[in-house]
Amino acid sequence: MILMKKIVLIFLILITNVNASEVIELLSNSPKSLDNKVFREIDVTKAKKYKTFNIPYKANPDLNTLRYYFYRDLFKKKHKENNSYFVKPKQNSYEFEFETIENKFVKKQLQTKGILSYLYYEDGKIIINEVSPKERLGKFFNNETKFRSNSMGKSLASYVLGNAICEGYIDSIDSRINDWDLVKNTLYENQKLIDLLNMTAGDQKYVYDSHMLDKGRVNRLGKYNVDDWTIKIIMDWFKNTKPSKKRKYNYNVVNTQLIFNYILFKTGDDNFQKLLNKVFQEKVKIKNFAVFYRNNRDSFFSTDIDDKLSLEGDAHNMFYATRFDYLRIAKAIMDDYQNNTCVGKYLKEIYDRRIPKSINPNDDLKVEPRFNRTSSYGGQFHLDYPGLKDKIVFGMGGYGGKAILIDVEDSRIVVLNSMHYNNDRYKYNHKKLLIDPIKYGKKSFK
Repeated sequence: MILMKKIVLIFLILITNVNASEVIELLSNSPKSLDNKVFREIDVTKAKKYKTFNIPYKANPDLNTLRYYFYRDLFKKKHKENNSYFVKPKQNSYEFEFETIENKFVKKQLQTKGILSYLYYEDGKIIINEVSPKERLGKFFNNETKFRSNSMGKSLASYVLGNAICEGYIDSIDSRINDWDLVKNTLYENQKLIDLLNMTAGDQKYVYDSHMLDKGRVNRLGKYNVDDWTIKIIMDWFKNTKPSKKRKYNYNVVNTQLIFNYILFKTGDDNFQKLLNKVFQEKVKIKNFAVFYRNNRDSFFSTDIDDKLSLEGDAHNMFYATRFDYLRIAKAIMDDYQNNTCVGKYLKEIYDRRIPKSINPNDDLKVEPRFNRTSSYGGQFHLDYPGLKDKIVFGMGGYGGKAILIDVEDSRIVVLNSMHYNNDRYKYNHKKLLIDPIKYGKKSFK
């Protein structure tokens, strides 16, 4: 009987043009800490599959499709040694104090938008602690579920760099990466780290966001997705290129990947892992293991893991952590800044050397979403938020509406994890959820 049900299920999948292995994996690769039965509620045969990896910005998916993309992003990839850098927790996790209040507006936003989790922290205590309702997305995760960072990982790469400098692996943010063979004969060969940090490498003719440019335009369906490959392969696409004479802000993942992999190059494999451990175990004091991606798409050229893909620059800033561990990371950044540690001085330097974004508001390909729309950028952080004049706020942002805002002087932090954001059905109120709490503190929720 069971066998017959499986045959029928596979048949139905095949006739609806959905990959059978995807359904089987859906039911077998869900987190052990959750009841696998809940994932049967996701009907992958009816979920809309977009041509792009993420839900397109303008799309308004139904709830089932939203759930499917949530599963796929978080649980489909099995993190293993050959595709991930792991950071395991120690028995020293930072434990938060709670003084929670309820807010009807926050709850309503989680009931209607693509928001997974919302945390507000002030003066040492968590004030707002909300998750998506069970009937929406909440039943598919818990406090041990690791949310995908998307581009918030760019800021994490910068934070690791600050620690690498303070540990003596790299001299300063003005160090040039000309000792790295992987970037030879490319526009990046003699770049300073500060220019990579500020996205001013002069590469605007070749790349934007996660994509190589085709005749100056982004081709989101093109094969040259720079998220997918090691530095060695990516740099092959940049051979014989020269940086533009005019340096301007050009947001792209290549700069971040170069930063992160330059750290790997300067530390070596063993010390890279030690550095990650020191940052996330000893400083952040994570409670659950966290993961950085490794790019290993080119591994089909070799079946031997000992070939060390790290030598090709395989580290990726894509990061997975729990909702509370993201808050622990934000608090560690704030603590460094406030205590004027070596890393705190690094944070203050990248803030002082921030640059204007100077984005053309008429360029719809390069306009930033409202939740991440700032006037300045520095050290892989979004800075100078509208409505927060005279406040020093370090912002992290990722596709789908993911945002972390850190008020490093007034000890206020917002951590918002979201699956989807747009200017339509899934547009959450960034002013009330992000800006006002930083500006007014907990009284903004009363």
